[in-house]
Amino acid sequence: EQSQKIINEIQYKGDALSPHLKAAPYKLAVKTSSGRGVYTFCMCPGGQVVPSMNEEGTLCVNGMSYYDRGLPNANSAILVNITTDDFKNDHPLSGIEFQREIERKTYELGQSKNYAPVQKVVDYINNQATTELGDITPSYEPGYVLTDINPIFPDFINEALKEGLQIMNERMPRFYDENSILTASEARSSAPVRLTRQENFQSNYQYIYPIGEGAGYAGGIMSAALDGILCAEKILRGY
Repeated sequence: EQSQKIINEIQYKGDALSPHLKAAPYKLAVKTSSGRGVYTFCMCPGGQVVPSMNEEGTLCVNGMSYYDRGLPNANSAILVNITTDDFKNDHPLSGIEFQREIERKTYELGQSKNYAPVQKVVDYINNQATTELGDITPSYEPGYVLTDINPIFPDFINEALKEGLQIMNERMPRFYDENSILTASEARSSAPVRLTRQENFQSNYQYIYPIGEGAGYAGGIMSAALDGILCAEKILRGY
């Protein structure tokens, strides 16, 4: 999470205070020295970080914006590219277990209360726990814990994430500052695996309709919503 005011100044420059402009977005993608990609995902201007877990004993966060984009914080997921070589084995669901392990560690670091672990970016890069915040208040509810999020991730993720953040800050000066924070963790994005479905959107199992990002048919909130609308229309035509 960053100051939306600063993001507006970076993106709009002299027009940052214009009443005709909404809160500014951004999109960044970089490659680290190891060749691993690091990129922003689902940037939410003037938004809020929210819980998005669906399994007991895990914690996963996501970002959102209300229509007016009027909240003081900007937020974006910072994702590190993962390949099947990073998994412990070649089981078809080893990627899911990789994700669950991160979300379990996040939950435990949040004191097993669904509190989100929070750390200032500069502290994360310097491997030191955050003990107090600056000008940015985490928007996540029901609460947060100031800590060191390094133990959540394998070394290769931490190394890529830190290098990627610093490259982003070079490309977009003030992308993060001494106040910017990281809220752990978002271990989900668009699914690289597609669940098969028929022309009527139904799977090979009756009444099961794979739709949206999780099923591999969308690449964002809007395309997922549209896929849901198209599926609803298919079901209605069936009646």
